[in-house]
Amino acid sequence: MIIDLRSDTITQPTPAMREAMFTAQLGDDVLGDDPTVNALEAKAAALFGMEAALFCASGTMTNQLAIRTHTRPGDDVICDYLSHVYQYEGGGISVNALASASLPQGERGKLTPDLIREYIYNPADSHKPLSRLVVLENTVNKGGGCYYTVPEIAAIRQVCDEHGLILHLDGARLFNALVETGDPTEAYGQLFDSISICLSKGLGCPVGSLLIGKADMIRQARRYRKLMGGGWRQAGFLAAAGIYALDHHIDRLKIDHARARKIGIMLEQVPEVESILPIDTNIVIFKLSANLLATDYVAQLEAKGIRSVAFGKHLVRFVTHLDLTDEMMTNLELRLR
Repeated sequence: MIIDLRSDTITQPTPAMREAMFTAQLGDDVLGDDPTVNALEAKAAALFGMEAALFCASGTMTNQLAIRTHTRPGDDVICDYLSHVYQYEGGGISVNALASASLPQGERGKLTPDLIREYIYNPADSHKPLSRLVVLENTVNKGGGCYYTVPEIAAIRQVCDEHGLILHLDGARLFNALVETGDPTEAYGQLFDSISICLSKGLGCPVGSLLIGKADMIRQARRYRKLMGGGWRQAGFLAAAGIYALDHHIDRLKIDHARARKIGIMLEQVPEVESILPIDTNIVIFKLSANLLATDYVAQLEAKGIRSVAFGKHLVRFVTHLDLTDEMMTNLELRLR
């Protein structure tokens, strides 16, 4: 039995999700007449109380489309140094949007109003780029799945309004945060200019993310999606999985979080583990003793049938997901000893 904890992206569609996919009505999304894609986009927009949505292949694409749409060449994007848009999207801020990035370093990847203020350039200073966009990540991947609350975001929104800045959310694991805080999705629609949500992580879809925002912004993003080669045809198969996930897989994220915390307790008994980041959602990041490299420990775990990811020189990441079973959890505890 392989226990795969590399990511929540490795999940397989459930039988019920497969049935929804196989019975989906199809059209041509590039021509705008795939009814299932249209239904998914309308559902996502309504969920957040926003005007429109765009179904894309990945969260990287939705984030990069948002950055491209919100900025002009030479603008500056403020995001935490640990943020996914900076660390894991191939330099897309500079390549796709021709923008620069300012990189505050918040606690566990979370920005604060004071941090953002420090990185806003004086628009009268021609030596500097124009600060245009702030990007938050919720939950923070490299921060161990920590999350923002609505009051924290509202304080950041106020700073953006004071300085004429646009606010985008990389909400790849947003629903993981929402099941913990109980915050309504509509509150996010009121605070952000655009939101990216991923369907292929905790929600368990095989492929797909959504960009949500104002209708004019989404129309422009659709044009840029075409330029990136992101138009697709009978995408209704994948959209049907997204609709099913939004209807059935949000509340069950609490199970993933409970299992992550249980894994944290297991790791406390492992001699090689020096410390564990606080476990807020479904991500477990732990630090190894100084004489043990993460790559070596990941190889040791692989030999025991446990798959994980090296997340730094001495850091290892586990991620729980819907394909993790109680039997796997029992086996994991035995194999970690």
